[in-house]
Amino acid sequence: MRLRLAVAAMLPVLALAACGTSTSSQEAGPTRTVKHAMGETKVPMTPKRVVVLDTDKLDTMVSLGLAPVGAAQASQNQNWPAYLGSALSATKAVGTTQAPSIEAIMALKPDLILGSKFRQAAFYDKLSKIAPTVFTEKVGITWKDNFLLDAEALGKKDQAQKLLSDFETRAKEVGAKFSKLKVSIVRFMPTEIRMYGPESFSGIVVGDAGIQRPEVQKLAGQADKRFGKLSQENIAQADGDAIFYTAYGEAAAKSQATVTGGPLWKNLGAVKSNNAHNVDDEIWMTGIGVTAAGKILDDLDKYLTPLAS
Repeated sequence: MRLRLAVAAMLPVLALAACGTSTSSQEAGPTRTVKHAMGETKVPMTPKRVVVLDTDKLDTMVSLGLAPVGAAQASQNQNWPAYLGSALSATKAVGTTQAPSIEAIMALKPDLILGSKFRQAAFYDKLSKIAPTVFTEKVGITWKDNFLLDAEALGKKDQAQKLLSDFETRAKEVGAKFSKLKVSIVRFMPTEIRMYGPESFSGIVVGDAGIQRPEVQKLAGQADKRFGKLSQENIAQADGDAIFYTAYGEAAAKSQATVTGGPLWKNLGAVKSNNAHNVDDEIWMTGIGVTAAGKILDDLDKYLTPLAS
């Protein structure tokens, strides 16, 4: 008799426990499986609290009409990209792309984390314990694939496909006017100068527009065709019909001022003809997304039209 009473007393408790389990699983909601650089991950159908760990994913979310609750920042630029406007005004910083803050990410209670194996592979296990985590493989060269994968994780792949298609159509339209010109892309870093090749983000955008590059900037002899290094002595390799140049952070801007103020730079053909243009590093270099790509097309159209006419 005592045993039956004890069992009867426990039944409401068990019922409550079962009820609690079912409620929490409903709160988690339905999921989709996404294949990515680190395997397969079940992600929410419509994630609401997303943390992103690379600059391309900021562009991706804003392009898709979304905003992350938290984001890592580029080490040389501790601000949100100005070209994305006020879309990120409520986004919290969670460390840098090279060293994201696990504590800051955890505090935001994300339901999805988007990152890059190239930069954050060492953090994946910790991140995936906080929330479903999806990583793209590389940066820059695969920007379109990355955009579509991130969009898939966000439940917006169809919208992303349309944005990419619209960009590629416009790139051909813009570039058709400039097919005879050769465009040079140069970036001043804190400790070096680079010329950007056909497999860099901005190089791909210029290539999509069908605009040519100076022979040396095709980087034919390199396996990695994202960029090659320049020195002040061989700065002549930076020349083209037009030069688009940027600086990554304050230290790089000082180096840029020194080089562009010197005689070797001033002797370049594009500089002498007023066709060297100091453009936004956030757009041309760290944007790595469809909105930034569109703004590169804006720059090409603006600065090359007088040259082609």
